[in-house]
Amino acid sequence: MAVITSRPRNRRTKSEINMVPFIDVMLVLLIIFMVTAPLISPSQIELPTVGQASRQPDRFVQVIIDAEGQLRVREGTASGQGTPVAATELVARVRELQGTSAEGQAAAPVIITADRNVRYDEVIKAMDALQRAGIQRVGLSVQQSR
Repeated sequence: MAVITSRPRNRRTKSEINMVPFIDVMLVLLIIFMVTAPLISPSQIELPTVGQASRQPDRFVQVIIDAEGQLRVREGTASGQGTPVAATELVARVRELQGTSAEGQAAAPVIITADRNVRYDEVIKAMDALQRAGIQRVGLSVQQSR
């Protein structure tokens, strides 16, 4: 009887990842992005347009923010610069100028007017404080382009 001898196998399992398919996929994606990138138009933001009310309200409270970020409050129909007020006292002063609304009549709206050089953050802080206090009608004053 013949003796069958087994040969030792020199095959070892590969413990590394085959990178060729990965590189192929990445190159195809790169080519796709390079071809489609010029076709995409740059993002354009459409700013909201400003509508004009049919008439200005009879009573309103105006919050004025100057270039240094100082707050002043005045009744809209009054003349002058308004009275300076701290940010912590803004809500109380606005409510005082709004007065108590008669039954069936809405409270006077609040219009925020800011200097063009003031940081936008200051305007948002004032608007946020008024809205958190429950003041319903808060708007921004805008200057029409000439």
